[in-house]
Formats: sequence, structure tokens, C-alpha cells
Amino acid sequence: MKESKLVLGTVQFGLNYGIANTDGKPAPERVRQILQTAYDNGIRTLDTAAAYGESETVLGTELKNLGLLDKMKIVSKVPPVPANFSDCEVEKFIMESVEKSLKNLKINQLDAVLFHNENNLKYLKFLKKAKDAGLTRAVGASLDSTVPENAFECEAVQVPGNVLDRRFLDFLRKAHQNGTKIYNRSVYLQGLLLMDESRIPEPLKEVIKYRNKLEALAEETGITPAELYVRYLFSISEIDGVLTGVDTVEQLEYNIKVANAGILAHDIMEKIFTMIPELPEYLIRPHVWAVNKWV
Repeated sequence: MKESKLVLGTVQFGLNYGIANTDGKPAPERVRQILQTAYDNGIRTLDTAAAYGESETVLGTELKNLGLLDKMKIVSKVPPVPANFSDCEVEKFIMESVEKSLKNLKINQLDAVLFHNENNLKYLKFLKKAKDAGLTRAVGASLDSTVPENAFECEAVQVPGNVLDRRFLDFLRKAHQNGTKIYNRSVYLQGLLLMDESRIPEPLKEVIKYRNKLEALAEETGITPAELYVRYLFSISEIDGVLTGVDTVEQLEYNIKVANAGILAHDIMEKIFTMIPELPEYLIRPHVWAVNKWV
């Protein structure tokens, strides 16, 4: 089976995650069902992190139970490096983090290890030592707001992006030319693009007018808004993997279905770019929501 461009995000397996999440973490049996469904439909890459609560441990256990440990590529992340660490302490922190992730996941090598904090890219030389030791195939960072000077030294990056958030488009196009593996997260903007309008926090209600435009475009095109959002990202050729997290098998099956529908027509993409202006970070960056306690 051809490998899917979908990447399964697993933060929901370890934390109560997402502005629209009302059910909490899925039970182990459901996690197994989600992982098996992902594998059966060509998904071969999983995204996790040491900071995602029990996610790594749950993944390692359930992949082993399914006999899939050696059949999936796993991307994980090093937690933010504590401030004021010496170089020796930084190197020790990074190596211990990677080794702990491998132990929790019950594997010997990660497909990629990223810094969870983009500001930690200044320590990339220490992360490269984990690659030299054979603990990972690639190193890089998860970006959230800025593009550090040495971001183009990354072999893999994760960036946020969706129909409302185009902050990193220029970077990913240049990074792609540089041979960097690019993973895109935040397809549904943590659920904000799909949740009932009555549940949207007051400071974020400005997104409703843009959602209305996109929903009208989806109806005009004959597809659902969710399909529009997923296929928009699949239509950006520089993106290697589109990361979606799910709480249920049904959600995953839907994502697989719309991903398999292919890219959007050029004129639809042009309409999206025309109708959605460059939006301020407070609307499209979940970190700002958390800092301001809007969610």
C-alpha cells in the first residue's frame, strides 16, 4: 500500500488536548483501534513528544500489543531546555530526553527528534550528537512563531498551518528547496475551525466571519468545510506530512477519506488566498490563547 501523506498526531493519547475536546483522553482499547486503522490505511508516521503526558508510553505499549513497533516511523520532541544550563548540562539533558523517549516507545531509533521550543535551535549541535549516536535519523525543531537563523540547518521541521494561518508558507517553500522534511500541524486550528459558534471564546469570535466565507466556498465546491481544510494542506506540494490528531476511529476514517480525495483545484486555492487576509497571531496561534487564558 502507498504510504499516506497523513501523519497521526498522538497528543490526545496523553493529554486532554484541544479547544474542542470534551471527551478527554481515549481509552487504551480505542487507541489500539485508531493505530490499527491508521496502519491499515497507509499511515506510517506518528507524531508524539515527551511533553505530551503519557503519549509516548501509551504508544509504545499499544504498538507492541499490535505488533507494529517496527512498522511505524515515530517523530518525537525534546522538552524545552531549562534556562541558564551550561553546555554540558544542555547536552546531558538532550541525550537523556531522547533516551527516555526511546525507552517509553520501546524502540531503538526515532525517525526524527525535534526541539519542542524553537528558541532551543541554538543547541542544534547537541541534538545532532543524538543522530551521530544512531538514536534518530533526523533532527530539527517544531516552530511556533519565529524562524530562528539556523532553521535551515534542520533536517526536519514541524510548522503550524491551515486555511487561516499562512505565517510559515514562505519558510516552508525555501526549506523544501533545501531538502528539509516538512510536517504541518494545526489543520483544524485545535478544533476552532469546526466547533459550534456558541462555544468559541469571545476574544476569538472574529474568526467566525472568515469561517463563514470558507463554509460558503465549501458548499459552492460541493464538499464539507472539514474536507476543504484538509485538502487545502494536501494541495501545498512542499508539505511532506499533514498531521492530524483524532479522538475516535470515526474521525480518523473521515480524515483518511478526505485526504484520499486529492488536492483542490487551482481556482479554489486562489479563492482561499483571496478571501482570507493575513491574520494576527492572537487569532491563529493557540499559545497566545493559553497565555491569555481564553481556553
